[in-house]
This record gives sequence, C-alpha cells and structure tokens, in this order.
Amino acid sequence: MIARPAEMLHEDTLPGQAEIMIVAGEASGDMHGAALVRAMQAMRPSLRFCGMGGKELEQAGVEMLCDAAKLAVVGAIEVLSHLGDILRARKALLERMRAKKPALLILIDYPDFNLLLARQAKKLGIPIFYYISPQIWAWRKRRVHTIGRLTDCVAVILPFEETIYTRHGYRAAFVGHPLLDTVRPSLARSQFIRRHQLQEDAQLIGLLPGSRKKEVESLLPVFLETAALLCAEKPEKRRTFLIPQASTISRALLEENGLAAYQDRLDFRIITEDRYSMMAACEACLAASGTVTLELALLRVPSVVSYRVAGHTYWLGRLIIRSLPFFSLPNLIAGRELVPELLQESVRPHQLLARLKPLLEDGAERRAMQEGFSALRLQLGETGAAQRTATLALEVMDNHDG
Repeated sequence: MIARPAEMLHEDTLPGQAEIMIVAGEASGDMHGAALVRAMQAMRPSLRFCGMGGKELEQAGVEMLCDAAKLAVVGAIEVLSHLGDILRARKALLERMRAKKPALLILIDYPDFNLLLARQAKKLGIPIFYYISPQIWAWRKRRVHTIGRLTDCVAVILPFEETIYTRHGYRAAFVGHPLLDTVRPSLARSQFIRRHQLQEDAQLIGLLPGSRKKEVESLLPVFLETAALLCAEKPEKRRTFLIPQASTISRALLEENGLAAYQDRLDFRIITEDRYSMMAACEACLAASGTVTLELALLRVPSVVSYRVAGHTYWLGRLIIRSLPFFSLPNLIAGRELVPELLQESVRPHQLLARLKPLLEDGAERRAMQEGFSALRLQLGETGAAQRTATLALEVMDNHDG
C-alpha cells in the first residue's frame, strides 16, 4: 500500500484540535515515536498528542499520561514485581480514551502491553496504527493475525515484514528503517580521538556487551579476556578498547564484571557520549546481539556478534524459534551469514579472537563484510521513514469511518 503524499491530506478533514494517542514502552520506541510525532506536527500543526513514553516523546510535545520507564522490565519475575505500575499505566490510558476519544491510536512495538490496549481501543471504534511490528517472523508467528485484525494498518521497518502481513490479507506498508535517519557519527574520527584524548596511532576496538545487566554480566568478562589474548599476541602494538556505558548500566557493574581485574592489563576507555562517533572510529567490534549489530552494519564497522543466556532460557527459546537460521539482524535481513555469530557455549575467548583477527586486517574478509553492509543498507530503503510513516498514519486517521 502506497501512502498518499502529504499535500493530499486536507486540514478540513479533521477537527482543529484532533488528539492522537501514542504509546511506546522502550527507549528505541520512544526515540522513533518522537521523530514520528515531529513529522506529523510538521504536516498538521494543529494536532495534539498524549500517551505513554519517555523523555524523547515528552520533548516532542506529547502529554505524558504515564512514564514508560516504570514498565521497562524483562522476565516474568520482574513483570510481577512491576504489575502495579503496568496496571496503573493501562488504566490511565484507557480512562483518557473513554473521556476524550482520540482520532488515532499509534502503537509502537511493545506487543504484550500494546495489544491489550488495542483490543479496548477497537471496541471504542478508535482507528489503530501500529508502527514497528513485533518480531513475528522470529517467534509467536500467529500473532500476525491478532495484529492484523486489531489494526487498520501496520508500518513495518524490515523489507520482508510487509509480505508476512499482506499474504494474509492484512494492510501493511514498508516505510524504511528509522535508523537510516539517526545512525551517523557527529564527529569525524580525528575529532573523536582528540575529544577523548586517545592516541592517534592506537588501533581502536569496540567492546559492546549490551545495555542490560544480564548481558553485561554474561559478555563483558569474555570480551575483556579476548582483548587480553589479542594484546598478548603482539604486545608491541598499541591498542585501545572502547566500551560504551549505557544509561541503564552503572560503572560499578562494569567494574564488577572485569574492568577492575583488567585495569592494569588493558588500555580501555569508558565512553558515555558520542556513541555513534565511537562506533564509527573502531576498526572492529565485539558486540552483543541486538539493534547495535544493525547500527554497526550501517556504519560499515566489521563486528563479531555474541549471544549467551541462561541454559533454560536458551533451550526454551530454541523450541520457540527453531526455524530461524540466524539471530543477528544483519544476517536475518541479508539472508546469509554476513557477520560471524557465536552462540551460547561458543562464546569463548579463543573463538571470539579467531573471528575478530581477520576483521582487523585490510584483507578479503574485512572487505567482503563491508561490501555486504553497503548492500544491506540498500535493502533497508531510503531515509525519511518518519515522514513516510506520518503520511500513512494521517491517511489512516482521515479515512476511518468509525
């Protein structure tokens, strides 16, 4: 489905102060949602927004009915301990829906919460627009029917997702990936080196163990041991290891998981800002599986991807996603092993080192990976995802006959 150009959407189709409710439950959704709100406001300055999110949506002018940070939990035990916050958030959103029926409900990923909300909105006759589909291609595939029946349209950000919906008769549109608009370094490599007082001749290698406590505990120690092995092979070569510290991770957690032990053995720097500039400055990276792997690919930085969780969690996950050939986003999108993946017991220093070393040399393996990254970028569409999504969302709102 091709969205109509913005100029075809007429002001007189809506009341002057139409209100839209937008709901995002995680940091990435908050960021992409804010870009969408700004794009919609640029097309329709009279629109007002309310809902749930974080600082990004609030700064975009959305009236916050509840704070998504209180709901950002992982695992059954954490969900139970935050159940009161979850129920209060749902109640606040539903009360606003009933008191002042929004012209459109925009849901961003976060399916377990958002689909419950969608069911109530459907009963109230509110048009529903889903932006950034849950990963139905990976697990709980039958949710395609739940999402398709509840929503008026789904805006998807991966090229193969549109077909998953449309082959079942549901409306979906590929709008391009929002990371194409945000993943760019703010500093040139030389500027980054000067700002962070790094040595000009040092080889920069990224160690990216993730933004969650369990990820850091599982991966940072093995990443540091891999770095020590690399340095031991050529002690005369100057290397600096860059470790981004996510806002969700404390310095104490990093210290407890290897930094203190390697303080005198490695030259490492903790980076709390200039994240994309840091990644772009690296020769290569060891990275946890997640969005960061796609960010690295867009920056054309070679990487080795690791995924390691508790044994029972892993085996339960394997039962759910047995048909998935890869677990990292670059490989899933490319349909082949573009970046090396190490899983569970394979995440060991010597195995990581064997995959990392060729990427630090200007050889065939490094060049082939970077060529693959260039092709991958083309698969993700063009920049301007927020604008295309805004046009589509306004069309859904304008054409709703409820």
